[in-house]
Amino acid sequence: MKNLFKAVFLTAVLFTGTANADQGVTDTQVLIGSNQDMSGPFAAFGAPAMEAAQMYFDEVNAAGGVHGRQIKMIVEDHGYQMPKAMSNLNKLVNSDKIFAMLLQLGTPMNIASFPLLEAKKIANVSPLTAARQMIEPHSDYKYAGTSSYYDQMRTSVPYLSESTGVKNICSMYIPSDFGLEIAEGTKDAVAEAGSGLTFGGETKHKPDELDFVGSLSKLKASGCELITVALGVKQTLTVLGTAKKMGLTDLKFLGGSASFHTLIAKVPGGPGDGFYAASGWADIVARMGDPVVGGWVAKYTEETGGFPGTGALLGRSAAEVLVRALEAAGHDLTSDSFQAGMESLNFEDKISGVMVTITADNHQGANDVIISQVQGDNWVELTRR
Repeated sequence: MKNLFKAVFLTAVLFTGTANADQGVTDTQVLIGSNQDMSGPFAAFGAPAMEAAQMYFDEVNAAGGVHGRQIKMIVEDHGYQMPKAMSNLNKLVNSDKIFAMLLQLGTPMNIASFPLLEAKKIANVSPLTAARQMIEPHSDYKYAGTSSYYDQMRTSVPYLSESTGVKNICSMYIPSDFGLEIAEGTKDAVAEAGSGLTFGGETKHKPDELDFVGSLSKLKASGCELITVALGVKQTLTVLGTAKKMGLTDLKFLGGSASFHTLIAKVPGGPGDGFYAASGWADIVARMGDPVVGGWVAKYTEETGGFPGTGALLGRSAAEVLVRALEAAGHDLTSDSFQAGMESLNFEDKISGVMVTITADNHQGANDVIISQVQGDNWVELTRR
């Protein structure tokens, strides 16, 4: 399968010939693409992210655009399926000829896209994944939005051990680049703790798997006290609900930013109550008193009829990052001027609740690891590291 993906990219690059650094830009328009999960296991992130980003672009366009250019965004749905993602990528880059990729969802999808994007000098901005590979190794065209899954686990596992007393740590994950990074961060956190913590075991799962009774029984029998999870939102809720039905009320669960979602807290019946997550942004409910945050929530709710969840928050924040970079790039928009614009960003992102700073040496926008817990039906911030 890996050889097939490599062949797809080699064919795409060879077929299109020499890279055009300025594709997707005219005097009146800049074309942005998003290779997205609108129907798969992470659609709860992807669909509202696209809605919120488009709403922000509509506002900017209505006010005249950026340096006279309207922002047009083309969204393709891969449903978290690699073959479809590769087909979408080829279309967006080689047929639509996008200038930049925004909010591309999925760790394996992003990693697989880098050869073609870099060959075309197309920036990958604020991907919907927190994998380390989003900025490692360093590239002029990679721009991560937040702290990595790896750092989130290495920070939050010892914190929870200290605050709750858990010692035996385990993992449940999809064995993709996403899940493997969560598992690696978990194991390294245990190893770094010395004799204080032990790694009790792990279970691996398919992206559409929804029966976790056997896995939970196995991990509980291994003495697991805290389980780190790298699963889809629906899967995570199923795990939490199953654990409660099995009477495993003393078992604690921790997710990375892919699990830090409004739905985890709001599902009726409270399966998410007590769940922990480490992320690179703050939940919006506690920050509604801020005029910028409250104003955006009111506008989003009025236009969509729903409260903006986590996906919408990330979409809105990423759209602002892109627009600020386009503004800083100046009227003569090229891949080089856009890079300079991105590397000049230093502002407080009111929507995500963190500082965004990008420099020539560091393309990770925010560095915070924010640890939160579902209490009742809301996320409550516990600490920032």
